Amino acid sequence: MDLMDKVLSWAKRRGFVYPGSEIYGGLANSWDFGPLGVELKNNIRDEWWRMFVRQRQDMLGIDAAIIMNNKVWQASGHVEGFNDPLVECKKCHERFRVEGEISSKNLPEEITEHIENKHKKDVGKSVFEFAKENIADKKDFNMMFKTHLGPVADEDNTVYLRPETAQAMFVNFKNILDTNRVRLPFGIAQIGKSFRNEITPGNFIFRTREFEQMEIEYFCRETEWKDHFKYWLAEMHKWLEHCGVDKKHIQDYETPKEELAHYSKRTIDIEYDFPFGKKELYGLAYRTDYDLRQHMENSGEDLSYTDPQANEKLIPHVIEPSFGLERTLLAVLLESYKEEEVEGNTRIVAKFPRWMAPIKAAVFPLLGNDEKLVEKAKKISEELGAHYLVRYDDGGAIGRRYRRHDEIGTPLCITIDHDTLSDDTVTVRDRDSMGQIRIGAGEVKEALDKYYQGADFPSLS
Repeated sequence: MDLMDKVLSWAKRRGFVYPGSEIYGGLANSWDFGPLGVELKNNIRDEWWRMFVRQRQDMLGIDAAIIMNNKVWQASGHVEGFNDPLVECKKCHERFRVEGEISSKNLPEEITEHIENKHKKDVGKSVFEFAKENIADKKDFNMMFKTHLGPVADEDNTVYLRPETAQAMFVNFKNILDTNRVRLPFGIAQIGKSFRNEITPGNFIFRTREFEQMEIEYFCRETEWKDHFKYWLAEMHKWLEHCGVDKKHIQDYETPKEELAHYSKRTIDIEYDFPFGKKELYGLAYRTDYDLRQHMENSGEDLSYTDPQANEKLIPHVIEPSFGLERTLLAVLLESYKEEEVEGNTRIVAKFPRWMAPIKAAVFPLLGNDEKLVEKAKKISEELGAHYLVRYDDGGAIGRRYRRHDEIGTPLCITIDHDTLSDDTVTVRDRDSMGQIRIGAGEVKEALDKYYQGADFPSLS
């Protein structure tokens, strides 16, 4: 079993990610986040907001509506140009996203697999010959989800679910200027859902039709864009290191000029070595002043910025660092999943960074049927629960409980035993080293504070 299969199985077994609508046979590439997955996801989202918005003086956050006026998407070019190249199998009408012309040297893997798996009996001399005869010519497919406002479904009330969070930040640029004292350079940040009707989603939560973006539009002077671009690329790499992603698994890909999006003058994709190949994890784009100019021309509103000191009026240029939340989560799951040999047995352990771990501590009574131990353990669990996400656990032998919490990434386990009743001390065990220390029951909260502020495990007492 390869790493991807192991992680997918572990994610479901331990309540990180479930297949969507599973009891009804599922829905293609739809995923639900379970009790541990939602905590992990929230921790990543909250930490990103803390680092990139709350701790900075040059950043403001918004939370815009998912459904926007259609004129927004017309002005941005999405209605006309937000397309993916699509081909269809004439035999079974299954559709695929492809890049470039189909040839013997460029036959996408998913088409090859489709033909070999579904049409093996029909394949003549070669898969390519079958593809030439049975794969229809490419067509453009608009990926925006269309719906309607109100009770009548007609063109007059057609709207779209947003395919990206960026446009709301441009549309609100004037509101930000009018209601806040901001000076260039400054950024607008947003975390929110986007929706794309992907032709071929897949690879677990890597490519889905609904996903969450953590995105920044950073406004600056045109003459300064190169410095800001370099700065934000470094900040994105620092974030990945903070998430525990090994720098050996990431690389920067400079998008060739001929492949740049219509709004971009320079784009770097930060790629990650997924088990299914080297794929884009994040993107950094220099969008010039394209978006603000488009919305100025189409709305008639003045979206320029006036420098109060130089009394200079200009349209800012934009650097866009874009982070996918689900892709971050997938990279974290892949990085954190470990199998270790311990005393002849395999220990599965999720080595999440401390700040990211879904459960911060578990509290065990040594024996689940000893009333005094249970009472003491529950009391400590409740006291800690006012400050940290803590779980009380009395199910099974103590060794099994340790392994269970290793597997879900709980950094610290606190055990209440018979010595606790006599000297009021507890055992604290570390997930990564499996080392143990003995501290006073009244010192546990302070020990957790030290640990989550970065103290080494043995020094907590």
